[in-house]
Amino acid sequence: MAASLYFKYSSMNAGKSSHLIQANYNYMENGSRTVVFTASIDDRYGVGLITSRTGSKLECQTFSRDLNFIDAIEEELRLDSKPISAILIDEAQFLTREQVDQLAEIVDSKSIPVLTYGLRTDAFLMAFEGSARLLEIADNLEEIKSLCRCNKKAITQIRIDENRVVQRGGEQVCIGGNDMYIPVCRKHYKRPSEILDVFEATE
Repeated sequence: MAASLYFKYSSMNAGKSSHLIQANYNYMENGSRTVVFTASIDDRYGVGLITSRTGSKLECQTFSRDLNFIDAIEEELRLDSKPISAILIDEAQFLTREQVDQLAEIVDSKSIPVLTYGLRTDAFLMAFEGSARLLEIADNLEEIKSLCRCNKKAITQIRIDENRVVQRGGEQVCIGGNDMYIPVCRKHYKRPSEILDVFEATE
């Protein structure tokens, strides 16, 4: 089977990291070699550490905007001759367009599958740079579903401050977890007061 570029996307709190950690475990169980990256900008749980909400963790390499993935994988292959069975990328929304193109070239020229996991949109319903490019050129797109507090499918997330006020502007990148972001459907993205009432009542 030909190698592919995968983009597995969702809103916040959908279990993307759990999916990645499980996928990596499956490869390792088969004796396969993987190379795993996460964004250096997200160091909430430590640098080079992917942590799921279920508590599972995975140490990995980090990428910043200036990393060249083609060079990085060439170096991996130089240091260890064992074939790479898969490359897994967490926080793929923070990739640049150029980095997504580099990953696609790795798939095409080296026949190594690349599995990327990330958010589709930010808290203002705008696509991240890496996510937009992945949606444009990935071979396989898969939505990892999560639920709004109304039990409809969440398509994005709202950002709230310490006073539970929804933020409708600001920097696109603002690292945070459940204290800052709530997954929501489109209706409750537009009418967040309804979902905030439910959110506060269940805390």
